[in-house]
Order: sequence, then C-alpha cells, then structure tokens
Amino acid sequence: MANKNNIVVVFDFDKTIIDVDSDNWVVDELGFTELFDQLLPTMPWNSLMDRMMKELHDHGKTIDEIKQVLRRVPIHPRVIPAIKSAHALGCELRIVSDANTFFIETIVEHLGIKKYFSEINTNPGLVDEQERLIISPYHDFNKSSHDCSRCPPNMCKGLIIERIQASFSKEGSKMNMIYLGDGAGDYCPSLSLKAEDYMMPRKNFPVWDLISKNPTLVKATVRDWTDGEAMENILMGTVNEIILSDEEEEKEKMLSPDHCKISVVGIVHEPLLPLSLQVPLHLVK
Repeated sequence: MANKNNIVVVFDFDKTIIDVDSDNWVVDELGFTELFDQLLPTMPWNSLMDRMMKELHDHGKTIDEIKQVLRRVPIHPRVIPAIKSAHALGCELRIVSDANTFFIETIVEHLGIKKYFSEINTNPGLVDEQERLIISPYHDFNKSSHDCSRCPPNMCKGLIIERIQASFSKEGSKMNMIYLGDGAGDYCPSLSLKAEDYMMPRKNFPVWDLISKNPTLVKATVRDWTDGEAMENILMGTVNEIILSDEEEEKEKMLSPDHCKISVVGIVHEPLLPLSLQVPLHLVK
C-alpha cells in the first residue's frame, strides 16, 4: 500500500459494493419471499430480518445454506478493482451499512476484500448455540432512540459519519471523506459531509433522488455514478484529484502561507476519468 493519505472512503454495502440488497437476496433465494412480503407492513425492517432468520431456522435452513447463497451474490466486475486501487493509493476504507455483520463478513471474506476495510459499521448478526442467526439493531431502539427522524429506528448513518469526523478532529488530523451509497438511508450522512468532502450517490436511486430535490443542502461536491465501471472511474478520479490537490496545496504553502483552497459544490453527471496518478496493474487484478 502507498503511504497513507488523508482520504476516508465510506461505502454503503447493498446495491453499492454488491449489486443487490443482501437481505432480499437471501430471502428470495431460499424461497421465503411471500412470507417476507406478508410481514413487511407489520414491523421495522431490521426486526423483520431477525424474524425471517427464525423462520429459516424453523424450516430447517442451515447457516451453511445461508452462506452458500451469500457467496453467489452478484457484484459488478469493476467494484473489487476500485476497492483495491483506492486502498493501494493510501485511502482508509470503511463500510456503513444497514445489512448485518454476518451477511457482510461472509461476502467480503468470500470476495477476498475484507482486509481492505478498517471498519464495518452495521447491525450485529450472530449465530447462537442453536445455529440460528440472530440479527440485532445497531442502535437499540428498544432502550433509547437515536432521535433522527430521517433514518430507520435501528440505524442513523449520519451519527456514524459524525463519529468518524469527530475522531479525526480530536486527533487534529485533516480528512477528506468520499461517501458512496444508493438508498434513502444514505441521505442523512450526505447532509453531515463538509465542503471539502465528496458524495457519490448512485444515479436514479433513492439517495440521488433526495439530493436532486435540493442539491444546495449537501455541502460536499456531488458526483453520481451508474454502475461498477462508472464507480471505479469516478472514485479513482476523485481520489487522484484530492491527492494532487493536496500536493499543490503543500507547494503553495511554501510560497504563500495565506493560500486557501476553494471547493466547488454541484452535481457532476459526466464520468470523471482518472487523473495522472495511476495504480500499477498488478494491484488491481
């Protein structure tokens, strides 16, 4: 890996790293869609997924069968190279997802990319002594609320982003954050991003729709993407842009200590091609 830079890349998981919703994928592949649809109006999603894991267990579905389904989840072929390239350039990578630890860890271990992430923030998913998967809320809403009206009761991603930001501020470290997501739950964290950050919503998905209604509410530069190939191009272009900008800023400081960087806010719809700083091919196989 290259020398660590000041960039933190935060990925949502479902329909961002993988191309489907992992919860729906497991339920559908194991043949429990009808029951899921019947129960959906009656309880929060996180509680429903815990109930569905009980139903799977009661109907004789094993943990190994769930793992087998997760290991064949579809993913765009350019997503893994994008993750490896960002890591190789010194970015710190994290996951913030409303899925669960069991699903995510099973998938990233199978794909061989778990080692690239310094942190996975998601709902706990643990196998009990009866070999039944228990899914719990990230924020235990039965004890106390996270008090965010925009987010589901079990997880406010905005609070997680604010915690990450606070950890860097406490250390006195500069940080540029790039956040990638697709769902409505990714809108709250987009509002927590700062002017020097970048929001990458998946185009024509719920978070993109919410941002498009009033782009001025998001302080970060917004760059949308459509699929894994576009994600790779735009993410790597943005990472390279930040690195080169930081290098220029250091040069300017040597000449003029009063130099300040001006950030441009807006939605960029065209693919951003990687700049001159490239990753060796052997790192992205």
